Amino acid sequence: MAPKYHGTPLSGGDRKALHRELGKARAMTGILAAQSAEARAKGEALIRAADKLLFESWNERMWTDGEPIDPSPTIDQATNGGYSWLQIECSRCKAARDVDLAELTHPSTTFVHDLASRLRCRKCAKAGKRPNATLLQLAQRRRHLYPET
Repeated sequence: MAPKYHGTPLSGGDRKALHRELGKARAMTGILAAQSAEARAKGEALIRAADKLLFESWNERMWTDGEPIDPSPTIDQATNGGYSWLQIECSRCKAARDVDLAELTHPSTTFVHDLASRLRCRKCAKAGKRPNATLLQLAQRRRHLYPET
């Protein structure tokens, strides 16, 4: 955007008044930019808190109903809310595994409940089987420290 051109007034008093007003406008831009940054930071903090509450609610519904709830929040909301680990279990051999949602190749707009049909157990895959994973819950940190199955 091209800078705005202010024609210089002919009289001295008008030139001084224009100079004062331009100075006030320049000072106001800094104040408004600072307020904007502050409001954006507050907004992002509120969105993170909302995403965290959304996943706590989703985990509770998963626990009470015992199956993935549709619709679920997205991968992007999970990582934003601090729930970047998905605890799953193989439906065939019952091996538990933790999946880091940030490392998945799926788009960040993918719903978490859609991952159940896409995640597979490596141990069962070597045996020629391809059972779906069972979603257990989302966690803020990795729960299992053993090698992935």
